[in-house]
Amino acid sequence: MEALEIARWQFGITTVYHFLMVPLTIGLGLVVASLQTAWFVTGGEQYLRMTKFWGKLFLINFIMGVATGLVQEFQFGLAWSEYSRFVGDVFGAPLAMESLLAFFTESIFLGLWIFGWQRLPRAVHLLSIWAATLASIGSAYFILAANSWMQHPVGVEMVDGRPVLVDIWAVLTNNTLLVAFPHTVLGAFSVAGGFLLGIAWYHLWKRRRDGIDTVDAGGRVVVGSQPATGRDAADHKVWLQSLRIGAVVALVSFAGVSLTGDVQAKLMFQQQPMKMAAAEAACHDGTGFSVLSVGDLGSQDCDEIVAVIEVPGLLSFLANGDFTTEVKGVNTLIPEYQERYGTTVPENPAYGERAGQPVDYVPVMEVTYWGFRIMITFGMLAAAAALVALWLVRKGTVPASRWLMRLAVLGILAPFGANSAGWIFTEMGRQPFVVAPNPDPNGIDDVFMFTAAAVSPGVSLPELVFSLSAFTLVYLALLVVEVKLLAAYCRGGVPAAMPELLPGHGGSSQDRHDDGDGGSGPGTGGKDGGDVLAFAY
Repeated sequence: MEALEIARWQFGITTVYHFLMVPLTIGLGLVVASLQTAWFVTGGEQYLRMTKFWGKLFLINFIMGVATGLVQEFQFGLAWSEYSRFVGDVFGAPLAMESLLAFFTESIFLGLWIFGWQRLPRAVHLLSIWAATLASIGSAYFILAANSWMQHPVGVEMVDGRPVLVDIWAVLTNNTLLVAFPHTVLGAFSVAGGFLLGIAWYHLWKRRRDGIDTVDAGGRVVVGSQPATGRDAADHKVWLQSLRIGAVVALVSFAGVSLTGDVQAKLMFQQQPMKMAAAEAACHDGTGFSVLSVGDLGSQDCDEIVAVIEVPGLLSFLANGDFTTEVKGVNTLIPEYQERYGTTVPENPAYGERAGQPVDYVPVMEVTYWGFRIMITFGMLAAAAALVALWLVRKGTVPASRWLMRLAVLGILAPFGANSAGWIFTEMGRQPFVVAPNPDPNGIDDVFMFTAAAVSPGVSLPELVFSLSAFTLVYLALLVVEVKLLAAYCRGGVPAAMPELLPGHGGSSQDRHDDGDGGSGPGTGGKDGGDVLAFAY
């Protein structure tokens, strides 16, 4: 084991953990903004409660996302200084835009939204959450612009062995980015849809378990009320509409992810053919898509990989849009890569002791192959669950089955798994490059960097082992904190976000929002606990 391997594990762990928060923040933020808009327009009590409840969970996740996201910036200087020197002239522009135009906007307007209940005019308060939400989507665009450049370098010239930015517009309109951005954002919405569906299912089931809601002879819900716990008829509307919204969002998102994913796959076959060949375990040229291939664990030898189930023509369709054009396999691509980029790590001082070592152009097949399939499978499971959920709640409630409720809650993890698997596949499939070469005939093919050259030369193995251990322990602690916070507020339902609904707080929540001066939130302190403090923790 060497420093490079530990550095990669460290970056992988911190990045994948952070990426668990990103899609939920993006997707749930847009849902909360839409719910508050529905309340602003209709005045429906259920929309206010939905805004408050889902807004609480959104904020918990956002805070954890910020804390873990900051670590990513330190990674570049901590373990990947050579990489930072190589890409710095290019990454400076999109990352500065992300910080100045997106993250600052997101933070400022989210602060206005948190502390603006009843202090800002209702329209201004609504615009605050929309500004914060759209800024988070903008932030994703600039981050993906930087990442897409690593997948497909454009807009630069090589000067003294380093890429120098000459066309920022080319970076911001990179065709890789224009496909990856909608694919990633739609994946984020699928996470939010599954999140709403699972939690809403739990609360509808809980109302049935506690005897609040019953069903008539035709199986239709008879909505009850339990004022002592704040679970009245409006509470039933909160969960029923949340479940239906979540299911629709999940279905629409899956359709969008499928369409953009097809376009992205075709582009990857052009830009990173080895990644896609490894993802299909396509050792030989052909047209068949491998549904299941087996081989020795860790083997990179195509002679040891056997396709058990294969669909003829499907691989050609994924790559070219037809069913007959052969797709190059790993065995054909290896000599092509060796001819263009060499058989060994270049004899360059930047590579240190790794210079002259053989280069393996085939990424870890188990990761790319199964990552690709886990991404697709989990996405399909989430969409199927959404479709089933819409059918089962057609009569106004969910079945009383406990195991079905547990399955619905567990289903929250499926879109998270699909997003994480897709991200891991995209990044691991690029190896052995940290900046993949641009195979476009009009591109600059010498803009690439082997991962072996990217690690910080002054960081030792013991130092990286220590930092990896420290990050892992801290992230485990943060994971426990976040899961406990989310679970506590989820179990508490709407009253956990709006304690004024419980007896003893006086007045209806709607009364405290219609305060006559354009305010849009509950009371501001006193024995009610202050909704501002409830949102800011």
